[in-house]
Order: sequence, then structure tokens, then C-alpha cells
Amino acid sequence: MFSKSNLSTLFVVSVLILGILLPLHSFTYADTYKCDTPDEKAKCQQLLSQTQAEIDGLSTQLDGIKQTGSSLEKDKQILAIQIKQAQLQIKAHELTIANLGKDIVKKTQVIQQLDTKINTGQESLSQIIRKTNQVDDYSLPEVILGADDLSTAFADLDAFDSIKLSLAGVFTELRDNKKQTEDAKISLDKQKSQELDTKVSIESEKKKVEAASAEKQRLLNINKNTQSDYQKQIADKAAQVSKIKSALFGLRDSAAIPFEDAYKYAKNASKVTGVRAAFVLAIITQESNLGANVGSCYVTNLNTGDGKGKNTGTLFEQVMKAPRDTVPFTSLTSALGRDWSTTPVSCPIGSTSYYVGRGYGGGMGPAQFIPSTWILMEKRLEGALGVSATDPWNPEHAIMASSMYLQDRGAVAGSYSSEIKAACKYYGSGGATCSYGTQVMARVATLQSNIDLIEEN
Repeated sequence: MFSKSNLSTLFVVSVLILGILLPLHSFTYADTYKCDTPDEKAKCQQLLSQTQAEIDGLSTQLDGIKQTGSSLEKDKQILAIQIKQAQLQIKAHELTIANLGKDIVKKTQVIQQLDTKINTGQESLSQIIRKTNQVDDYSLPEVILGADDLSTAFADLDAFDSIKLSLAGVFTELRDNKKQTEDAKISLDKQKSQELDTKVSIESEKKKVEAASAEKQRLLNINKNTQSDYQKQIADKAAQVSKIKSALFGLRDSAAIPFEDAYKYAKNASKVTGVRAAFVLAIITQESNLGANVGSCYVTNLNTGDGKGKNTGTLFEQVMKAPRDTVPFTSLTSALGRDWSTTPVSCPIGSTSYYVGRGYGGGMGPAQFIPSTWILMEKRLEGALGVSATDPWNPEHAIMASSMYLQDRGAVAGSYSSEIKAACKYYGSGGATCSYGTQVMARVATLQSNIDLIEEN
């Protein structure tokens, strides 16, 4: 029998649950914090205001200089001011990024607290629902007979229904609050990425301005009556461009090709996918310079995927996942006239001997696609390249495949934040940043400089 004592106990438990869940005011999604303390907040705001005032002052100064006559010295002064402006803008963006980072941490903490409260209350709510079902199994006369008097029976029933409605409202409010907080965090993440992209863009422009300033200075130092020095500089630059074009672009498991050819393939891939040429070339370069995992294994057993070292003959397990990759691997190599048993693929990551491997290898060619992934992209590749069959060891095909894969992972924006995220996903990491991605982006800067030099001449 569901007695008065049962209902009273449930009422007390429910009130306790409400006491846990109701204080939502301390977790409002609208709270934003520029700094952890009022003093720090004021200091941050003051610093940002000062920085902006300096930028505005330099803009006024720049406008004044532009009104003067034309000369190399004037251009040099303009460049110096522009460099200073870029430095101040970088400083301002770094402050904003730091502040946004703190806000994101706070939002994450709020979300975790809300999750904990929801998880804590769900079991109690489930218990109440189960008890409700028990009450529903009793007829009204049975409930009345189990109570001390009629007024108590009806009061208990009303209180129980009221608690259920209150709990339902609380959980709705709690979930809404969590959703709002998550939305706020997503917005902050987006702002942080935008600030980071702006900062990287400004730093890139600053480097270009500094290079231009150095060039102007060299011109100022040239003896106006000695044109040979100037001609020599032009010749040196042309030689540098020629050297970049002919430099060998290292590729994994394929013959190296001239950088000019690699850039041509990447440029064509960029037209198809929207992925920056310098970025996909940086990925390929990174894949060719990872060290031990460099396509130094052969598959020896198609049933197990085990294999051996190409140069040492050392036995390795899990060179390739069977049958997921061994089946398409044999199909690919057969179509290309290759012997699968003597076609090099990457060794398992971290493996040094048989039964030590803990991750599959099997990456093919310059871009290190595993066979099952390459097969999924074949039709797209054939259409983009205008070929009837694709080859993972063909540099042009590998670069197009990498560009498509990076496109699918969000690298089309050409921004630093989207590219480093795509690089991490390419490597198998799901984070917004990773060591692999940082190394790739460092390569991007150098490659973009070389590309800019080629395009200018």
C-alpha cells in the first residue's frame, strides 16, 4: 500500500532535489569576464584603449606624411609607420585572444557544472516517475484508505503532482540554460578563431612590409651613378627564383620532383578544392619528413596484414588492416601493374619488431593514404584529374587527393585557424591545435614566401 509516510518521504526527497537544482542564477549564460578581477579588467581595458589611441595617432601621422612630395625617404617613413601600426594591432589582438580564452574556460566550467546537476537529478527524477507509476496502480479508494484522513490523502496526491510538474520545469530550465551557455561558448570559440586569423594575417603583412622596407633601404644605399649594383640585385633575385623552381620537392615513396611541378599540381588542386596551394604542399612535405614511418615496410600476409621491413627484413604485425585495406590494396596495385608484395607502404606507428605494433600502417605514396580511404575518393579524383584510373604514387594524384581530403576537413577558408584544425584532423587528432599542425603551419609560411617570389617574377 502506498501510504502517507511514502508520499511524505517522496515529498522531502523532491524538495531536496529542487533545492539542488533551482539556484540557476549563478550560471547565467550572459556573464562575460574580460579578466578575473575588477582591477585586471580595468587594466586590460586601459591597455586596449591606449593601444588603439596609438594606432589612431599613427594613422594621423601617416596621413600627414602622404601629403608631402614623392621620395624614397618618404616611402621609407611610411613603411616604418605601417610596421609600427602592425605591431600595435598584433598586441591588441593578443589581448583580445587572451580575454576570449578566459571567457571560454569559464563557459566550459559552467557547462560541466550544469552537466553534473543534470546527471545528479536524473536518477532522482526517475525514482519519482517510478513511484508515480506505483501510485497510478492504486485506485483512489485504496489511496484514501491508506491515509489517516481524506484531506491528508488528497493533499499528498496534489503535492506529488505539483512536485512532478515543478521538477519537469526545473529540468527544462536547466537544459535551456545549458544550451544557451554552449551557444555562448561556440560564439566565443568563433571570435577567438577570428582574432587568431587576424593576428596571423597582420603578422604576415608586417613581414612583407619589413621586407619592402629593407628593399627600399638597399635602394637608398645604391650609388645613383653606379647602375651595376642595381642590376646585380635584379640578377640575384632572378637566380633565387630559378633556384626555388628547380629545387627538388621531396616525396615519400616516389621520386622527388621540381618544386615548380609540385606547385603547379597544388595550384590546380586549389582551383578544384579551394585549399591553399602552400597548405597542401606543407602537408605533403610534413608527410615526407616524419622519420621512421616512411613507407619502409612490405605486406607479406594478406590474411593477417602482417609484413616486414623493406630494408631489414624485420617482421612486423599490423602493417595493414585486413581485410579492410589488404583487399583494396591488391586491387589498386594490380590495376597499376605493381606487385603488392614489393610495393612499399608505411610501417605501423611505434613498431620496432614483431608483436610490438599497436597501430596500423599501410599508408601509400606521397600523401600516405590508406587503401580503404583512397578507394572512397577514387571517383572524385578521376573526375577532377580527367583520368580513368588513379595512382597513389603519382605526385599529381596524391596532391589532388590531399587537397580534397583537407577540403572535407574545413581547410577551404584559407585562414590559420581552419588550416591548423584541418592539419590536426589529417593526422588523426581532433583538437583545434596539435604538434603536427603547428609544424605544418610553420612550413606553410616558408612555402608561401617561395610561391610569392615565383608569382612576382
